[in-house]
Amino acid sequence: MNGGYAVVSHHYWGSPGGGQLVDAAAAVALSEAGFEPILTGTFPFNPSKYMEWYGIDLTKFKIITLSIGIKAFGLWTRLYAWRPAEIAVKKYRASLMFTDEQTYKPLLKYRESLSIIEYIHFPLEVVVDPKFKGTGLAYGEDPYIMERYGRFPLNMYWRIFTKMLPRYMRRNPFEDADAVLTNSKWTANVIKMVYGGEPMVLNPPIAPNTEATSSPPSVEARSRSIVMLGRFSEEKRYHWVVAEVMPKLMKQLPDARLVIFGGATTRTQISYMNRVAEMARRAGLSVDVGGSGGASVNIVPNAPRSRINSAMDSARAFLHATINEHWGIAVAEAMARGLPIVVHKSGGAWTDLAEEGLRGVGYSDADEAVQGLIRLLSDDSDFKRFSAAAMEKTKGLTMRTFIDGLRGLLAKI
Repeated sequence: MNGGYAVVSHHYWGSPGGGQLVDAAAAVALSEAGFEPILTGTFPFNPSKYMEWYGIDLTKFKIITLSIGIKAFGLWTRLYAWRPAEIAVKKYRASLMFTDEQTYKPLLKYRESLSIIEYIHFPLEVVVDPKFKGTGLAYGEDPYIMERYGRFPLNMYWRIFTKMLPRYMRRNPFEDADAVLTNSKWTANVIKMVYGGEPMVLNPPIAPNTEATSSPPSVEARSRSIVMLGRFSEEKRYHWVVAEVMPKLMKQLPDARLVIFGGATTRTQISYMNRVAEMARRAGLSVDVGGSGGASVNIVPNAPRSRINSAMDSARAFLHATINEHWGIAVAEAMARGLPIVVHKSGGAWTDLAEEGLRGVGYSDADEAVQGLIRLLSDDSDFKRFSAAAMEKTKGLTMRTFIDGLRGLLAKI
């Protein structure tokens, strides 16, 4: 199919993240396929930021958002991501919707004229349905969720969300959508467990402005620095790194340095960033927020891509602390620049990107994370081996690969 208007629905376009990158890439793919994309979301946002964040131009596309200014209840607004999408469908008679939200049940009444492609980052049913207790992924079991929503008052916030969810969440994507996509083989296995169907795996692309390289700076030109990258959010577990990992690492390598890059555009993100800085100080580490980077822990909010790339090119390791990471956009970006990765032994980052130790170092606890970092910061041969393996892996994770994959799917619908 081709031609006409196509909705790209995401609840929050206003800060950089894996979901936002996938949706931006989808908009470009739809445009190349002959559609006119309409970007819909709950909050107003600045599309010009996507050139800065990813090197993707969204300014030529139509945008429909709700006039909601308060971002404090971002989780709840996922329940209403369908509303601006419906406005676009009715106003422009859109014939296609690409969405990474599972709350599009109210839009199913348009199915006769609207084709739906659902991209699943992770199926919410695993978290909210009691029948999945014991999988290690349910609420109360998955650290990815519990780090953020396990304690009062956010546990109440989560409880209200899950009670409202059935009103808006579609039942089975293999029945309610025309095509189901996902980010990794690991997530595909979870989806099959939940719904019984097998989605198409379409790996998220590496952002065009990440500038993958075939000849990264030599190990001799690098310092004993570690890079982390991702929005400032509980599940990224920066607090665990500064409290548990860095103090142990610096006892063995006193000249080690950590640089944390993250998006901090909401009150919640800024509050978490400040908490991480305070925890690092309490752990006895020197801290620099937004400065030149000479402290033991250097926190850089909303950094331009050029600064992130420069830091990766002078570092010896990339550390990712999220547990059960579904894919790991930031991990792939580091690998594309030849920076060896250290990831938790769970999720798609471990099975699909690190390939269970073939292309990256894994850990299960703080001590293993420290030992993995020491290997890369001290052993030149380990650095060179994992650097080459990382670059080889990311050759197939380009924007063009993603666009061609989605366009191929469109041709079959």
